[in-house]
Amino acid sequence: MDIEIIKKLIKRHQPGHSGFITRAEKARNYYRNKTDILIAEPKKKEEQGERPLRNADNRIPFNFHGLLVNQKASYMFAAPPLFDLGDKDANKQLTKFLGDKYAKVCKDLCIEASNCTVGWLHLWKDSKSGFKYAVVPAEQIIPIWNKSLEKELEGVLRNYQVIDEDSGDTYIVYEYWNDTECNTYRHRTCDDINLLSPYQMFIADPQTGDATETYKHGMGEIPFFPFFNNNIDTDDLVNIKPLIDSYCKVFSGFVNDLEDIQEVIFVLTNYGGADLGEFLSDLKNYKAIQVESGGSDDKSGVSTLTIELPVEAREKLLTTTRKCIFEQGQGIDPDPQNFGNSSGVALNFLYSLLELKAGLQETEFKLGFGMFVRCVCRLLKIPIKDDTIIQTWTRTSVKNDTELADIAEKSMGVISRATIVAHHPWVEDSEAEMEAIKEEDGEQEKREQTVTDMLAKNGAPGLENEEGEGDED
Repeated sequence: MDIEIIKKLIKRHQPGHSGFITRAEKARNYYRNKTDILIAEPKKKEEQGERPLRNADNRIPFNFHGLLVNQKASYMFAAPPLFDLGDKDANKQLTKFLGDKYAKVCKDLCIEASNCTVGWLHLWKDSKSGFKYAVVPAEQIIPIWNKSLEKELEGVLRNYQVIDEDSGDTYIVYEYWNDTECNTYRHRTCDDINLLSPYQMFIADPQTGDATETYKHGMGEIPFFPFFNNNIDTDDLVNIKPLIDSYCKVFSGFVNDLEDIQEVIFVLTNYGGADLGEFLSDLKNYKAIQVESGGSDDKSGVSTLTIELPVEAREKLLTTTRKCIFEQGQGIDPDPQNFGNSSGVALNFLYSLLELKAGLQETEFKLGFGMFVRCVCRLLKIPIKDDTIIQTWTRTSVKNDTELADIAEKSMGVISRATIVAHHPWVEDSEAEMEAIKEEDGEQEKREQTVTDMLAKNGAPGLENEEGEGDED
């Protein structure tokens, strides 16, 4: 692609992408429990001197955002979605390609989308091990969308920093991907975008070792697949950041007050001792102190001054703020008193907001997984029956196993055994469990038949002997 077109694309999209990077970095910091309370504010000149009652400066962060994001990721992807292509052999081929890392990739995509509004999955062909896939940091991707209502990708501009091994200089590399090829360019971090030049990072001919800046990927489509967080392209931090900041500020301020303000302050009037050390010693050893009186109207003596902190008001504010965080963040407060010995209906109610948030993300992720799986099947020549991919999503939540097991027992004879096994709380693979049950039933029949044969051989009443005749009374 013409380098001047690439320069125009970068100049057009980079300013808006800078704002995206700022928001994504803020969400990542909150996910790692690096909230704004940890950012030191510059002190005013009058505050730089000694402050007798305000010396403590505790800054205590609370990782509510990380908790809510991990809660959603575990709820949705502890058991990753399964794909049914309509044929067992095709399903096995797809499962073999996805491999052991598939569950981790799903979890990473969820966390990436929750922090950055979108996660990106990249598919490429490795010269040694074939096709591979991985999650790309969202900050590296600048998508180029068309103007149609379906909002399809026209290209992907990926940028990242590398260090040149020869010169030691740091460069910004730009990869522009379309449906047929990838073109690479770079410039030093200190240079202007106008100094962008082709970057020959691909091997054109393995025999000669000639390098080129163009790579024909042969995927038939742009090998980057978006996984959006929700239908309005927002992250999970935007609704709860003010509440988290307020909680951290109130809690840290309360800790500072406890450190700065003593519970009892002694007020000494006409104290007759030498210093405060002698006062404390007399008070401790003799339970009395010496004062100098100037007459009957003199108010010499010791009094105390106590400063009461608004404990009840702060506790109420912290409790209310915590409740609002989990309501606005659409999660579950892990406080044990919210669970107790809850029944199935009560547990489902606790998960209602989390299920609402997970459902919105599942709708967006189904589109991403559908495009990704179809691309993989086309490249690996895996057939898809009727061009239909059935996705099965499983939620992982706290359940009342006793209640579910009791329902399964009472359902015997009402619904099929396979359905009961599939919904039993201890069963993970229903097909394997049914095979195990058939084997146990077969062994039980063999044992019963062995006993019957032994009884018949020994002439047990009501059973035929070896000659086929029954025993008489």
